[in-house]
Amino acid sequence: MRLYDAHNHLHSAELRFCLPEAFAALDREGVARMVVNGTCESDWPQVVELARKHPQIIPSFGLHPWRVVDRSVDWLEKFERCLASVPSAVGEIGLDRWIPGGDPDVQESVFVPQLRMAAERDLPVSIHCLKAWGRLLEVLQQNPLPRCGFLLHSYGGSREMIEPLARLGAYFSFPGYFAWERKGRQREVFRHVPTERLLIETDAPDQLLPPELAEYSLEDPNSGKALNHPANLGAVYRFVARLIEKPVDLLASQVEQNFNRLFGRF
Repeated sequence: MRLYDAHNHLHSAELRFCLPEAFAALDREGVARMVVNGTCESDWPQVVELARKHPQIIPSFGLHPWRVVDRSVDWLEKFERCLASVPSAVGEIGLDRWIPGGDPDVQESVFVPQLRMAAERDLPVSIHCLKAWGRLLEVLQQNPLPRCGFLLHSYGGSREMIEPLARLGAYFSFPGYFAWERKGRQREVFRHVPTERLLIETDAPDQLLPPELAEYSLEDPNSGKALNHPANLGAVYRFVARLIEKPVDLLASQVEQNFNRLFGRF
């Protein structure tokens, strides 16, 4: 069974200490491809380096809404150079009205140019959104979009928004974090995502699974902080299979088709 991680941060400094072990575990679990998302100018070169060493990685570059305040005056030129340096996707980019002190206008002024650049190059986009779903839909409707489609990372919007977003080209990605009991609303929404638009992610090292579901545990040796191991992808697949009442091998086959439809050019 071949597994596909639609969104992670394997380049994160938090995972650097365990990367050889992590890649060995990913191989054992049958992880065929993964999208590794940069979030700021300082980590884009690390994404490039990791992708050049590991062919199963699809690099993705973006300026995350949490990091827009740190951008340089020539961030867009640096972003464009990254896209030209290696075959890549765009992301993680988006809108976030949850973060304290975030300026929606500034976030949008950074999000839209990245989205338009993805549309010009027909590159898949990984979109982050928190508490801004209505505005995100408006922005997507008002701007050119990549023909290949875009990913709504850890989709947390409503059931009613699935259809209009899917019409625009959306794929909806389920993280293991939604397996926590308190995430019942998000799980119910995913029961209504069309199977041909469903993808699965770890968001490693973030978005921990409930401990009873995690098959790999990981701890930062310096801080003791629990981290999400990227090889927990298989556990997320098995949870989603139970959630939508589909055999896991059939789910894996469908997700593979979906992933290749969105990211197959890489």
